[in-house]
Amino acid sequence: MDTTSSPLALAELSLNSFTPSSTPSSSPMSDQAKALPPLTEIQNIAAHVQPPTVPAHRSHDPSNNLKRSDPFQFGSRYLEEGDSIFEFNAWDHVDPSTDSLYASYTAQQYALQRTHAVSTFDARRFNTQPEKWWDKFYSNNASNFFKDRKWLRQEFPVLSECTRQSSLPNSRSRKSVILEVGAGAGNTAFPILAGNENPDLVIHACDFSKKAVQLIRENVAYDGTHIRAEVWDLASSTETLPPGVEAGSVDVVLMIFVFSALSPQQWRQAVRNVWQVLRPGGEVCFRDYGRGDLAQVRFKKGRWLEENFYVRGDGTRVYFFDVEELRAIWSGGKGVAESKEKNVSATNSENQAKNEAIASQHNGNSVDQNDEVNPPAFEIVSLGVDHRLLVNRQKQLKMYRCWMQGRFQKPWSEKLASESPRQDHCNDNNNIKTCM
Repeated sequence: MDTTSSPLALAELSLNSFTPSSTPSSSPMSDQAKALPPLTEIQNIAAHVQPPTVPAHRSHDPSNNLKRSDPFQFGSRYLEEGDSIFEFNAWDHVDPSTDSLYASYTAQQYALQRTHAVSTFDARRFNTQPEKWWDKFYSNNASNFFKDRKWLRQEFPVLSECTRQSSLPNSRSRKSVILEVGAGAGNTAFPILAGNENPDLVIHACDFSKKAVQLIRENVAYDGTHIRAEVWDLASSTETLPPGVEAGSVDVVLMIFVFSALSPQQWRQAVRNVWQVLRPGGEVCFRDYGRGDLAQVRFKKGRWLEENFYVRGDGTRVYFFDVEELRAIWSGGKGVAESKEKNVSATNSENQAKNEAIASQHNGNSVDQNDEVNPPAFEIVSLGVDHRLLVNRQKQLKMYRCWMQGRFQKPWSEKLASESPRQDHCNDNNNIKTCM
């Protein structure tokens, strides 16, 4: 490539040729000088040569800032050697294990939590009809607690496919069915509906909180046609299908910070229910709390139900996952129970009664023998960890957040794990570009 033909090279050559150090006027002009364009053209070229700009993810200039991009881009600000941690409010993909002080603090907190576990009486109180605690939550917070999740299409492109109008002339869009489980006040469903171009889209927004469903139905954007809100418990062993939803009819199941609200004893039934509603080839879009998240580390005395499972101050429950645990749960592996056994502490004998209460008291759920023999085997399309370092620049504080994100697909064969060998197509990409 002839570099002298570029505008930048021409501008540099032109400016150099008109400096005092150039060839004296009495000397004949060089061949290079003769080849240069007239001065007016040189000035025009120089005027259009832009100086190097700061990358948008590191810029403080509002006109060149990542926050102004459309669509918003996540996950591109890496903390590198020599960077000032407190220059920006957040850094992507920062592993907290590299911070020795935070690791020490985390270990101390976990020890304190286990030592001061929830009493057996309180465990039964919180694990019996957990939906009533969410009813209280939404009565107090209505729809002003969670932000609208407008980033979903970027993180889960399958949603764009479901909401896109057919590109073929004079043709109807394919009917698309989305089931959101744990829909809350509609902070996920309504943003999807707002950008919908598919006249045949139906969103089933389900939650086991009656108050949450009421809030969705009272929303001005609720039409009862493209979005339908119903009360349904994801982990129910008696009502395994949501109202108005047929088995094998759903294209996408959205599970955004809902699986963590279940006790470990409810996971198997919940996965089976999701399997039942999905059509072959349908997908689960999953995002939830990760092990070591600041929300877990911050728990004080009297909040620890069992390993990585807690009750918040408002009575709602939350679990914190790791990658291998989720892989075992959704791929039909047998590592779930084994991993739970490895995580027991010295207080296990006391917590055994709590765990049994959870399994037996929640809507009559019980473990089906067939569930253990033939667990659903989703293909793991992608599964990874989203680490973010949030910074309070005024107080000089560092806050480590951790979320799990994945896509699980129901195989086209619809076969269970025990019926045929399965090969997972996994992408353990830790560079997930996400934000809540």
